[in-house]
Amino acid sequence: MDAAAPPRIEDYPYILSENVRFADLDPNHHVNNAVYATYFETSRVMLTRDPDIQLTPTGLGWVLVRLDIHFRAELHWPGEVQLALGVARIGRTSVGYDQAVFAEGTCVASARAVTVLIDQATRKPTALGEEMVTNLQRWQMRNAVAP
Repeated sequence: MDAAAPPRIEDYPYILSENVRFADLDPNHHVNNAVYATYFETSRVMLTRDPDIQLTPTGLGWVLVRLDIHFRAELHWPGEVQLALGVARIGRTSVGYDQAVFAEGTCVASARAVTVLIDQATRKPTALGEEMVTNLQRWQMRNAVAP
C-alpha cells in the first residue's frame, strides 16, 4: 500500500462491519481523527480475542506499541464502515498489521500497527509459539506491499 495507491479491500483477509455513530463526529461534522484509533483497535481485538482463531493463549496478552494512521478522506454520519485487517509481519515477540477503514468502497483511512505479546503476570514480552505463528499466517495480507 504505497501512499499513491489506496488500499484495496480484497487484499485484507479479515473484515468486520461497524456503524458510524453520531458520537464519533467532531465540530466539523466528520468522524474525529481519534475515533479511527478505536476502529483499528476493534478489528485487532476482535481477531486476537476470537477463541476460534486462538491468538491469545491463557496468561498472555497483546500490547499496542505503534500505530501510524494515514487519513485519506472524510467520513460522515450516518453510515457503515468495513474494518479491514491483515498481518503484514510476524516477528519473534511482535506482529505488524496493515489495517484500513472503508466506506462505500473507498478507503478513508489506513494504518500500520505493531503489537507485542506479553506475559500478563510479568508484563514482559514473550516469544510467539509455533502454533500462534501458524494461526497468524492464515491472516497475512494478500497481494499488497507494506505502507
